[in-house]
Amino acid sequence: MEHGNTQTAARQIARASNADFNGDSDFIVERLDSLLKINAEIARENSTFISEREKLEASLMKNPLSAEKTFARFGLLLGVFPPAALFTRFFIDSRIFQSEDVWILGVAAIVTLISTVVGYFSGKFIGNVVIETEKLSWSKMLTILPFVGILWGIMAGGAGGIIIFGVGAFFGALIGSLVGSVALPFFSIFHRLLKRGDKIESNHFLPLAFGIAFIISAFFLGL
Repeated sequence: MEHGNTQTAARQIARASNADFNGDSDFIVERLDSLLKINAEIARENSTFISEREKLEASLMKNPLSAEKTFARFGLLLGVFPPAALFTRFFIDSRIFQSEDVWILGVAAIVTLISTVVGYFSGKFIGNVVIETEKLSWSKMLTILPFVGILWGIMAGGAGGIIIFGVGAFFGALIGSLVGSVALPFFSIFHRLLKRGDKIESNHFLPLAFGIAFIISAFFLGL
């Protein structure tokens, strides 16, 4: 009996030791995962913020916009105002305001809507690209961004113009590429100067984005 009790006690101790070991292993793994996440976050902040002052200024922003939101909203504005200005100029020059030509207004509205939607959603991707180019020197950034803007304009303008008998996709892409090649580099210059980390204050974004969109629209209107 004593021998049997001894074996039973030994097995219980072994099970308890294994349970403790497994519990300690799980605890260690959790701690390591936490430490790795903390280190990754610190590394991300160090690569995002140039200095502690910039990090402090970012934390004091009242309504910060990430790069994705910033360029998505900028793409929305570029998808609305320049096409609307271009169609307005066309209507004024051609003087087609007769009742039988109302369908053209509907086509123009659909083209503008598609360009706006594509400009908004593609702007999220463009924002990430711009953030990476802003880490380069000014000369390299300004060399790359016109081509990024051309690509952005082709996507938005081509998508909107495709409903105009397919041929409109070519002209939409052409006009969009011209708008993007100018608007994106110009906007990104101020974005790089005003951003803190990868965010910009909404109060800085609004006048800058609307100003660029209105200037391009005024050019199409011939003002």
